[in-house]
Amino acid sequence: MRTDDASTPEPMSDPVPAPSNPRESSVVTVEKTLAILEIVAERGGASARDVSQALGYPLPTVYRLMQALVHAEYLVHLRGEHRFELGYKIDRLGVSLHRQIGVPSPVRAEIARLHDTAKAAGYFAVYRGADVVVAFVVDSPAHPRLTPLSFGFHQAAHATAFGKILLSGMSEDQVGQYLDVHGMAPLTARTITDRSDLDEHLALVSRTGIAWEHEEFVPGMTCAAIGVRNGAGMVVGSVAISAPSGEVSSARERVFEKLLRDAANQVSKYYRSGQVRQAATA
Repeated sequence: MRTDDASTPEPMSDPVPAPSNPRESSVVTVEKTLAILEIVAERGGASARDVSQALGYPLPTVYRLMQALVHAEYLVHLRGEHRFELGYKIDRLGVSLHRQIGVPSPVRAEIARLHDTAKAAGYFAVYRGADVVVAFVVDSPAHPRLTPLSFGFHQAAHATAFGKILLSGMSEDQVGQYLDVHGMAPLTARTITDRSDLDEHLALVSRTGIAWEHEEFVPGMTCAAIGVRNGAGMVVGSVAISAPSGEVSSARERVFEKLLRDAANQVSKYYRSGQVRQAATA
């Protein structure tokens, strides 16, 4: 089962270029610096020349910013390999992010139990400000999570079951504000991309208390989700599962709904009273 939950650089073989324009705006510098970190993370390490070619930034600018990131311990320069990798402060940022989103252990246990009993990947999503964020995932080689649904995923609420549950808990104005920022991208041929159609669908989700997503996010995959409510009855989170559509018969849909409602009730109970399931049952 899988869950989500420095050194000074030596001279490179290439000549060190002259510093870039010191009047470059601070905002642009920040944007370029973050883009460099993303490229290094995505590629598992990269040289300054690789980054320059990937981003289209001048090599002098890239090298200068990568040097600054090394000194700040966000990158390390590997001696003799002429490449940079992520530094140790990145890990501390990740730990801090997990701490801030903070999924309590009883909730993690319920999502793990949901994964085991449903034989499907299990998810827990929450509001984080105006975003809908995946806070915890439990999967396994036999029942893997949807790519890219990992910790921190905060896009495509209109096309995911957990996202629809959380959107259904928002006011009409809040939904509009969310969609103004995130849009309604057509991820598959079945994705809902019309606002009136989505509003009608969210009304159904609100009435039934369950959201289904049949190949709207990833072709060939089906997802379902049910909301988690606090003591005031407000939706504060969502438990969800995903499985290949070919394995989800009408009978299995009924089983999924029963297991999701049980998990959502237990997590809601925790958020209302701090109490947890006394003993897990199959």
